[in-house]
Amino acid sequence: MRIVVARCIVDYQGKLSAHLPEARRLLMMKADGSVLVHADGGSYKPLNWMSPPCWLTEEPPVDQESGELTSEAMIWVVTNKAGETLRITVLDIEHDSSHELGTDPGLVKDGVEAHLQELLSQRLDALGQGWSLVRREYPTAIGPVDILARDGRGQAVAIEIKRRGEIDGVEQLTRYLELLNRDSTIAPVRGIFAAQAIKPQARVLATDRGIDCVVLDYDELRGMDDVSARLF
Repeated sequence: MRIVVARCIVDYQGKLSAHLPEARRLLMMKADGSVLVHADGGSYKPLNWMSPPCWLTEEPPVDQESGELTSEAMIWVVTNKAGETLRITVLDIEHDSSHELGTDPGLVKDGVEAHLQELLSQRLDALGQGWSLVRREYPTAIGPVDILARDGRGQAVAIEIKRRGEIDGVEQLTRYLELLNRDSTIAPVRGIFAAQAIKPQARVLATDRGIDCVVLDYDELRGMDDVSARLF
């Protein structure tokens, strides 16, 4: 990654035109080819940018009439495959450094579906007394069900877990239940759609199909919810 702090002018030409007048800005050129123009504000969003694939060339500014160089400034021309251009006129550079960051392992989110599945399989008592785990990732012909368990009455229950419960998740669980209920060794199987938040439309569809909805409290499953600290 190349990081440059410079006094610059930025002009974009593409589907529309945009102009950033002269100011001090942070310019970032990443290894993937992207170029970003940042100000000291506006949170994480750049003022302008060019997404990869794109190509950067440097050329000195030339007077259109005389053909002579107009100053010691440089123009960086960033072009993408659609022909859009980002012209950065660099008037003065205060900082210019390059850094090899290597391959990033990616963001590891706390509370993703795999974590919720593991926690709930260990805390089935959150669903009721006498529950027992049959298997996590219970296989079906169209993919594994997150959790297959038995409730306090011994009935099989297929549990589909999402961070955000939407209609697609209900449809997915419906297909699992159709297949599981063809298996005489475990049928009848009822369903539970579990998520940290469930959209109203998903809840309506689940209820219409006889599927129970459960909102999961991640901190409570981890044993971090201090009941004594609650005001209500």
